[in-house]
Amino acid sequence: MTDMRRTLLWVVFTMSLVLLWDAWNKHNGEPTLFGAPIAVPAVAASAAGSAPGGVPAAAGIATAQGANAVPPTAAAASEKFVVSTDVVKATLDTLGGSVTRLELSTFKDAENPDQPVVLFDQSAARRYMAQTGFINAAPGGALLPRHLSVYTAVPGERSLAAGASELKVRFESPEIGGAKLVKTYTFKRGEYTIGVQHELTNVGSTPLQPQLYLQLLRDGSAPSGESSFYFTFTGPAVYTDAKKFEKVEFKDIDKRDPKDPPKHATQANDGWVAIVQHYFTSAWLVPAGAPREFVTSKVGGDYTVAMVQPLGELAPGATLKHESTLYAGPQDEKKLATLAPGLDLVKDYGVLTILSKPLFWLLDHLHGLLGNWGWAIIALVVLLKIAFYWLNAAAYKSQAKMKAVNPRIMEMRERLKDKPQEMQQEMMRIYREEKINPLGGCLPIVAQMPFFIALYWVLLASVEMRGAPWLGWITDLAAKDPYFILPVLMTLSSLFQVWLNPTPPDPVQAKMMWFMPLIFSFMFFFFPAGLVLYWLVNNILSIAQQWVINRRLGVN
Repeated sequence: MTDMRRTLLWVVFTMSLVLLWDAWNKHNGEPTLFGAPIAVPAVAASAAGSAPGGVPAAAGIATAQGANAVPPTAAAASEKFVVSTDVVKATLDTLGGSVTRLELSTFKDAENPDQPVVLFDQSAARRYMAQTGFINAAPGGALLPRHLSVYTAVPGERSLAAGASELKVRFESPEIGGAKLVKTYTFKRGEYTIGVQHELTNVGSTPLQPQLYLQLLRDGSAPSGESSFYFTFTGPAVYTDAKKFEKVEFKDIDKRDPKDPPKHATQANDGWVAIVQHYFTSAWLVPAGAPREFVTSKVGGDYTVAMVQPLGELAPGATLKHESTLYAGPQDEKKLATLAPGLDLVKDYGVLTILSKPLFWLLDHLHGLLGNWGWAIIALVVLLKIAFYWLNAAAYKSQAKMKAVNPRIMEMRERLKDKPQEMQQEMMRIYREEKINPLGGCLPIVAQMPFFIALYWVLLASVEMRGAPWLGWITDLAAKDPYFILPVLMTLSSLFQVWLNPTPPDPVQAKMMWFMPLIFSFMFFFFPAGLVLYWLVNNILSIAQQWVINRRLGVN
């Protein structure tokens, strides 16, 4: 049993060192084992695959149609303008009628609190935008209006007027390939959803076979302000009812042979595409019931995920209308669940989603009662400790008994140090006499770990923590403690827990028991304050329960 405990401790210790080494490599831009792939610098990527004006010279959707050459004069002729509502400020470009920048006015940037969060961007530091256009599926068909065509912005309001509920912005294309397109964006008050209507008219003399693509393009670098001490997913995602939520790693797109089919779903009659990052997401949504194709690709130094829908034959003189929704905003779990099936899954809880969702539901209700996310975290930890009270009591009682017999064990080990087999037999005899299970203090705690790991991911993934104050100096539960008070208290509480536990007979194991809390605490100095608060409260409640049990059993 002692060997098993020692092995478990060495495994935990080794994994801790590996994670620290991996985090350090990620922080310094070196290859990592678990984190995101090393990003291609945005400037270099732009230079390698751009047409004048920073517009991508290749489109993953239109490559097969040979639609990648953009005349420099066309790029130069485009213009950008800003559209603003109460919650977003969007920059739209007449080149493609694309959304090239989107500020979330009610969220502060993690590194520059005086500035809003910028989700979409087209700059030297970031490339992330929403694009749409049409492909002509007819053999040998001409190009149709696409995200590299130059449109005309129809004059109109550019700011949501007081008392108005929505704002419409229209783009009109010239005749391209025998077709004209009117693209209309509808921004709504208080909403991060943007309605996008495509109205395509066949002005030629031959039928068209248009396919609409809704595309998100992004560079491969992580969002600014991300910590090097924990990993959150950044990249494309695809959802279908058959295969559910599928994350697509940038590195998987890099490694995929163009001849090989992707691992994610490629065709369905339902579903959506998205690009996910910590706290925020963008997604293209269309009603279920119509066939669609899902495409991921790499374009120069950028990555694309798109949804392509065939729209049937469009006869000369006929017009078709298509309605879609672009969501670009926070990962508000309750709101996303109402927009499309499975969209709330972009809030990444990892493999413990089945536990994390009910824990967030409970946390959200506690916040509704208490009005503060910090106190809600404390209340949730208290409820979990109550729920596992008897399981914890069994573990702490076993540890207390271990501590009570520890002097006998230490004396016996010293006496029989040259007789390891006899020492093991004598140790097991003492355990039997005292009715002690050497693993009795570990197994109940292991049984609870999935719940506390799930809560860890709830606190790490919930955008509600972003900018949420708790008490005094903690003004943002999603940011690290500015004075490191909570991490210091957590370190002290962890060390006190080690003192309360029985000292392992093995000297090396005993040193590890003191050393491991220091390693974990070092990482927690850079964790969000909400996470540290959760672990600190859990430690304090564990100490209180173990202290009471030790006193009842007469163990000092």
